[in-house]
Amino acid sequence: MTLVGVHSLQKSFGGRTILRGTDLVIAPEARIGLEGANGSGKSTLLRILAGSEDADTGEVARKRGLRTAFLPQHIPADARTPLDFVLAARPDLVELESALAACETDLADPQVTADLRRIERVLERQERLLRRFEEIGGPGFEGEARSYLRGLGLDDTAIAQPMAELSGGQRKLVALAACLAQRPDLLLLDEPETHLDLRHREYLESLIREFAGAVVIVSHDRYLLDETVSEIAELDRGVITLWPGNYSAYTLAREVALQRQQVVYSAQQKEIARLEAAIARFKLWASIVVNERHIKQARNKQRQIDRMDKVERPVLQRRTMALELRSAARGGQKVLELRHADMAFGDDIILMDADLLVMRGERVGIIGPNGAGKSVLAKMLTGELTPTNGQRWVGPSITLGYFAQGHETLDPEATPVDVIRAAKPWYEEQAVALLGRYLFSYEQARQPIGTLSGGERSRLQLLLLMLGGDNCLILDEPTNHLDIASAEVLEGALERYDGTVVVISHDRYFLDRIVDRIVEVHDGELVSFDGGYSAWNERQQARVG
Repeated sequence: MTLVGVHSLQKSFGGRTILRGTDLVIAPEARIGLEGANGSGKSTLLRILAGSEDADTGEVARKRGLRTAFLPQHIPADARTPLDFVLAARPDLVELESALAACETDLADPQVTADLRRIERVLERQERLLRRFEEIGGPGFEGEARSYLRGLGLDDTAIAQPMAELSGGQRKLVALAACLAQRPDLLLLDEPETHLDLRHREYLESLIREFAGAVVIVSHDRYLLDETVSEIAELDRGVITLWPGNYSAYTLAREVALQRQQVVYSAQQKEIARLEAAIARFKLWASIVVNERHIKQARNKQRQIDRMDKVERPVLQRRTMALELRSAARGGQKVLELRHADMAFGDDIILMDADLLVMRGERVGIIGPNGAGKSVLAKMLTGELTPTNGQRWVGPSITLGYFAQGHETLDPEATPVDVIRAAKPWYEEQAVALLGRYLFSYEQARQPIGTLSGGERSRLQLLLLMLGGDNCLILDEPTNHLDIASAEVLEGALERYDGTVVVISHDRYFLDRIVDRIVEVHDGELVSFDGGYSAWNERQQARVG
């Protein structure tokens, strides 16, 4: 059985073709990870599957009565409460409630109550509507909506607030609850992990694993993909290639397949070159001595080339940013220290009696739930915030580079060329060339930073860190807006970096690869553990067990 079958989809924007002959089959209970570079068309394909966008040509065949729920990347911050947002996800119930309210209005109308036949018709209609309302779960739906919201970690205070007052992570959870409330057969998730902390990412994993229907997910969280999907659909140059297994299995299988394709391509190119040389010889001989046999031999060789099933030249590596991080000075053995540091905003205590010592060359990962004070801790380490009590100490010859989660260190009115030339006294052409190595087009290099995407602003911040030459980097969620390829480039650059790294992250794959110590921010305290995320998580599970 097939829930959705996609055949030969074509989709273009402004003359650029995003999807070209795209095929995909989604079976019941499928777990598909949709992978591809930024701009490859993943979100577009999800919207087409959801029915909120049309393809230019091609066919999308859906199972009769299919219920589909779509979680977009960006959730509106409007005046509705989370409960209202989730209730609106069932327009069938809203429509029935409106019809029932109309019946109530009619029954209160003296003209209707004075006419026995009219009142009988209204009562019959009301009975039919009530029966249908009960069949599709209307009477208990508000309680069900509340249970979804509470199950995802929102308390009664958050449930009663306008969406505009919630954090990005909370709005994402509300939208996820709205998806679940639709009881879909197919769940389409576009970067659902964005703004979620570790606890909620783990909950998202269990939710996907336990979901009764099919799931198609676009995600930059490799750990999430490893834990949830059983198939990777790679979207490259508008065409989908299916790979069995999770993300790690896909990367290994893809590398092997590309190397094999390179061998076959090289062998075929040698054979084509040999045949073309033979054709050139026969044509030369035919021009010197008019001989029909030489002409026929040349034609036969050309037919051999034309009949070949041509192997495409494999793209062994996608174009990525050329990130290299180096420190200009070695610095001392002790890099940073907090001594009995408190941080409070009025009566709101964020950190209390916090101690932290960072030594040269360490890779420290800062974790904790949203709102625990991780970004405040980062700003204390950089000196942007001064502890309410206690001390912050920075070693001699230590220079700090800071990656801000919200890109607030970048002037939204300036252009990338402006900020590069402010960091280094370069000619404009040099700045543009450098930005090109970080995947910025000529036009993007000259447009205001405020118009760039989150991923583009993240790449610009990383470029500025490279130019700074600092020997201690404090990074607040550096992979949040990066695609997987860019995150892997950053990981490689940090592994080669000769300085010290303190990084706040919810990216478990990133933490496992980069850090050698975990510091958990919990109830205003800092608790240190040796090892990466997986080692920390195993200890936590053992402690809970």
